Amino acid sequence: MAENLQKKLSFANKAISTRNQLPILSHVLLEARDEKLIISSTDLEIGIEISLPAEIEEEGATTVPARLFLELVTSLPQDKIILQTRDGSLDIVSKKTKTVLQTTPKDEFPLLYEEKGEKVAIFSEGDMKNIFSRLLFAASSDSARPALSGVLFQKSPASEGVEKFVIVATDGYRLSYDEITKEGKQSFDKLIIPARILREATAVFENNQIDLYLSSKNNQILFEQDGTILVGRVIDAAFPNYEKVIPTDSASVAVFDREELLKAVKTCAIFAREAANIITLSLYREKIVVSAKSPSLGENTVDVEAKITGEENQIAFNARYLSDALSNIQETELSFSMTGPLNSGVFHIVGNSHFLHLIMPVRT
Repeated sequence: MAENLQKKLSFANKAISTRNQLPILSHVLLEARDEKLIISSTDLEIGIEISLPAEIEEEGATTVPARLFLELVTSLPQDKIILQTRDGSLDIVSKKTKTVLQTTPKDEFPLLYEEKGEKVAIFSEGDMKNIFSRLLFAASSDSARPALSGVLFQKSPASEGVEKFVIVATDGYRLSYDEITKEGKQSFDKLIIPARILREATAVFENNQIDLYLSSKNNQILFEQDGTILVGRVIDAAFPNYEKVIPTDSASVAVFDREELLKAVKTCAIFAREAANIITLSLYREKIVVSAKSPSLGENTVDVEAKITGEENQIAFNARYLSDALSNIQETELSFSMTGPLNSGVFHIVGNSHFLHLIMPVRT
């Protein structure tokens, strides 16, 4: 039991914040009921609830310091653990050890959710890993612009019982766009889901069905799989008009091997660090020339084989944005399209008509 408990506690600790002003939020809630031990944690931004099988002799609940409890459980031998509350404390007993932790009453712990709400979508693990890994890196980490710290789910008109969702993430300098089709009729037209909860979902959920619930009453979304629940609040803000920034045509298109271009970008990034982190892509007839120049260090160029159609062209980008895109899109063959050095460049997956990743250029 110790190993299983340790794994569950490690995940629950992802919702523990050291900066929070409320002491109770540094605790996990432990509930013994229905032949399960239920572990809950929250930093008021996201909430986590995890269940694991247990032999329950008497139902009850209490809270203990999260990180201390995890450290203790991690140090215990892989054996049966007995948890027992007694006079404001929790006894933790294994074969050779006994520890007593001071507790705080359950009543002080925030309620994670009142209701799951309506099931509005079903995802597979493949959806989470493949689709969201290509989008989440483009979301903003700046909490001052709440809409950009989330991912837009926007429903397209239904066709014969099939729903198509447009999924968009942007930080104002880059944008990832994809589409996903789901069976059944959904009840919402638009949601902005915090990128953080999606990152946790992609990291923890196994290769099984993942259910998404929406509670309109509490403005919450909830992901659930096999006794693990992630809870977050829907972002109530206006998402930017992403459609107007997506180019509808191009003057130049290059098709290339993703890994080869990524290696070239990483090589040139060494020089770009000393030159405002700028990398230039020059499109010629049969290659992309990746280059960076530093007045104090020198310059570097790398040739990448590519099939070019249209005009020869040149554009400059922030090196980190290029590296992020090429690292998070896993497919082998990509295409890059552009109209000119002052307009955004767009990456596509060859053979995938829905996905695109757009990066705004840097003026040089």
